[in-house]
Amino acid sequence: MRILVTGGAGFIGSHYVRTLLDGGYPGYEDARVTVLDKLTYAGNRDNLPAAHPRLDFVQGDICDLPLLLEVLPGHDAVVHFAAESHVDRSLEAAAEFVRTNVGGTQSVMEAALRTGVQRVVHVSTDEVYGSIDEGSWTEEWPLLPNSPYAASKAGSDLIARAYWRTHGLNVSITRCSNNYGPYQHPEKLIPLFTTNLLEGKQVPLYGEGANIREWLHVDDHCRAIQLVLTGGRAGEVYNVGGGNEQTNRQITDILLEHLGADRDAIRHVADRKGHDLRYSLDESKIRAELGYEPRIPFARGLADTVDWYRDNPGWWKAVKYREEEQR
Repeated sequence: MRILVTGGAGFIGSHYVRTLLDGGYPGYEDARVTVLDKLTYAGNRDNLPAAHPRLDFVQGDICDLPLLLEVLPGHDAVVHFAAESHVDRSLEAAAEFVRTNVGGTQSVMEAALRTGVQRVVHVSTDEVYGSIDEGSWTEEWPLLPNSPYAASKAGSDLIARAYWRTHGLNVSITRCSNNYGPYQHPEKLIPLFTTNLLEGKQVPLYGEGANIREWLHVDDHCRAIQLVLTGGRAGEVYNVGGGNEQTNRQITDILLEHLGADRDAIRHVADRKGHDLRYSLDESKIRAELGYEPRIPFARGLADTVDWYRDNPGWWKAVKYREEEQR
């Protein structure tokens, strides 16, 4: 078994790869893994083993179809994580999000089709649904994205679906809630606030922090992706939720408590443009069809994540300040 993982040096992709290499997915203990990653600011080679007998690393762009056609032959499956993924960046540089997320996904699907890859999982996000005041989204909910990032991911989902419907490509789509865990880039809420507090800095909270998100540990998310890879149906979408809704203010208060800071550490900043109020996924489909359920309680997972950042300042400082050093 050979699996190509796009974006495998990023936060979620690298967790999936490390788990594969550690024999964490039954039946895939001997799988060979090829990681294709452009190593932009969000991709970090240090997230992966420096060397492993079952790991091959290729630095490259998913928009590069000739490269994909060169790399893909001989692989049995593709797990497609690679994407531009930070909403704030998409407000200032939407074109790169469309290029990578829509154009790159089309290249991945085309290359898989041409090279006869047997299985593809396309990893997406709950943000494609927009915002929901009450209740939860099922997979049949219309796509109503509100940010350039979310719109580009919705476009990538439709590209993936089109390759299934038109060409019969065996592709499934997953849509997850907010992930957290070790190795997450410090531009995201939990690692940003954690590392700022570790440095004695304030944390920038949008508005009053009333926005509600569902939180999912990266390990639970990757287990769900593996279940979809091995048992998901072609052309189907599977929501992967965390079942734990928190306002951004609640997350902030928990982090303040963990790190011994008071509320003076909060700096309220102007709200993000088009900021979605609430996300919530109905994940009954993946539970019923594939037996999925999250295993890591949020309180324990968050505490372990804070401890990881506390214990690994060398990793996050190198990532957090890399761009400043390059300017």
